[in-house]
This record gives sequence, structure tokens and C-alpha cells, in this order.
Amino acid sequence: MGMRRRATVGALLGSAAVGHLGYPAALWAVRRYGRPRPTPSPPSPTEYPPLTVIVPAYLEAGVIAAKVANIEANGYPGELEVLVVADGDPDSEEKARAAGARTLLLPERMGKSQAINRGLEAASHEAVVITDANNTIEPGALAELVRWLEDPRVGAVAGEKLEDEEGAEGVYWRFEAWIKRREAELGSTIGLDGGLCAVRRSMWRPIPPDISNDDFWIALDLMERGLRVAYEPGALVREESIGAVELQWERRTRVLAGGLWVMWRKRRLMAPRSRLVAFELIGHKAWRSTAGPLSQGALLLLALAGARRSRLARLFLAGHAVAAAGLVSTMRGKRTPAPVRLGGQVLFFQLVAYGGMLRFLRGDRVLRWPKPAR
Repeated sequence: MGMRRRATVGALLGSAAVGHLGYPAALWAVRRYGRPRPTPSPPSPTEYPPLTVIVPAYLEAGVIAAKVANIEANGYPGELEVLVVADGDPDSEEKARAAGARTLLLPERMGKSQAINRGLEAASHEAVVITDANNTIEPGALAELVRWLEDPRVGAVAGEKLEDEEGAEGVYWRFEAWIKRREAELGSTIGLDGGLCAVRRSMWRPIPPDISNDDFWIALDLMERGLRVAYEPGALVREESIGAVELQWERRTRVLAGGLWVMWRKRRLMAPRSRLVAFELIGHKAWRSTAGPLSQGALLLLALAGARRSRLARLFLAGHAVAAAGLVSTMRGKRTPAPVRLGGQVLFFQLVAYGGMLRFLRGDRVLRWPKPAR
């Protein structure tokens, strides 16, 4: 292999590894050798503030009563208001009202982001938690989130999502949790998940109508204004896996395309002057969604071209073949060894990046996506 070819391969390997190896290593190094860590979490307040929990709902008539009961049984030690925003869905509104929630029925479906906007406008209290209708909040999670809002520097608090804990996707969520914990130790995380998060009503700015990734926009908008997004691993929410790989593909490519649009809208935050925001935005999101997968694709093409001459190229191709076999087995519902499943899941995420980039380039920003009734 010539020197130029080796340099090209080395650069592509480094680029492909940035999102999953380089960025975590940089977080560890900054934590170890950089500035001191902030206080991990604030003490519990002597008196918890009144709280509004907003649940956007579309085609959730079958689960919304259980969700309202789940919120009310969470053990929040202060005044609690459950506000269900039925997004053009009178059946969900009726079921939620019968379950004891305050309800707001939108005259037509507007999409989750705009339903959240309407919920924040109608909320009765400064402390607000946003959660999805199809998940289950673990006991005590609401109080764990709200205590962070005692700090005036905190604009939002990210909870911790648990999904498919035993499967390959569970490895992904544990990896994401590690990343969010390390980012929060630097002052703020961009890893806000709309399944469970807390925000300040007074700090809220409406989500623009062309944004589908509400949580990502909220995090960047607050950090842009100098506010922290805290992370509370004790605020747990459980959600069943979406199931079939085909359904995962649709959701994940949609979310990635929407995330790329958010990054384009907020591209000025990637400038060096943004410091922490730029570091996290590029390392956690942008590179992993674009340059990393593209670099891996280029490496595959080089490996295919040099497979006859290079044992390393053959090994690289063999690894991808094993991962592809793991992905196919998962799609067919077959059990495979954990390392093979994990390889298949990693390959799937790389393919999702290509699908998401293609949807973004096509201008495919779905604000009101199709979903089954629950």
C-alpha cells in the first residue's frame, strides 16, 4: 500500500471513529484533565413547586387513561396538573378527561412540536414536564427532574430512557446515557429526549412550525441563550421497542432527517465561538450523522477494491458481512450471539444515517407522520 493510500485510509478510519470512539474519548479527557466538574445534582427543595405535566396525544385513546394514572401515581410531592393536549384527536381527549386530566383539544392535527407549544401556552405552572403517552414513568421521576429547576441556570432537564434493555438496542441506549452523563458534567448536554424532560415555562420560546425534532430544538435553543440542560439519570422512563426493523427504519431516518434540519437551522452554533455547544453538537450529533458514516462507506469501497491484495481489507469486509448477517437475522426474528446482534445494530445505525441524509436532501421533513392507533 502506497504512502498516499495509507494516509487516505488512516484519515477515513479516524473520521469513521470520531462519533463512537473519538468523541467519547475527548469527553473523558476533558473531564479528567479539564475544568472541575459541576455539582452532580442539587439538593431536594424543602417545598416542591406546583408542576404541570404535558402529554401530547394523537391516536392514544387506548393508552391515555393509563398514562394519566401513571403520572398521578408517580409520587410528586407538590401540586400536580396533568394536561393532555389532544392533537386533533377527540377520542383521546375524551378518554383523558374521563381519567381526570385537564384537556386541550386542538381543532386539527398540528404535529407534536406544535401540540407542545399549545401545551406550554396553557400550562398553569412555571415548572413543566413533557412526556409521551406511550411510555411509563418510574416512581419518583417527576421530583427528580423538578429539583434541578431550583437552579436558575438550568433551562431544561433530560430524563433517562430505557428501551430494549436486554437487546442490542439496549447497548445503544446505555452508550447514549454515558455520553449524556459526561456532557452534563461539563455543564450541559444536548441529549434531551422528548419522552421525558422538564422545562421552565418562563424560558420557553415556541418551537418553529417547520421543526419536527422538538427535543433537539429545545436543547439547542436553551444552550444558545446560555442556559444549561441538566441530565438526571434517576428520572427513568420505560418505553417498549418499536419492534420490526422496518418500523425502526422509518422512525429513525425521519428523526435523523429532522435532526439534520435542526442543525442546519442552528448551524451558527457549530462555529468555534460557541465552544461547548459546538463541541457537543459536532461530536455527538453532526459527525455521527454525516461524516462518520460517509467515511465508513468510503472505506468499504477501498476495501472492495483492495481485497485481493490486502488481508486487512478482507478482514474489514468479513466484519461487515458478519454484521449484515446479524442484521438480517434480527429482521427475520432469529436469535444470534450478542456480538453479532450488536454488529448488526451498529451497521443498521450507519445505514440509517444514509437514509436520513437522503430524506434531508429531498426536503422530506415529516411534521405529522403516520402512526398506528394505540
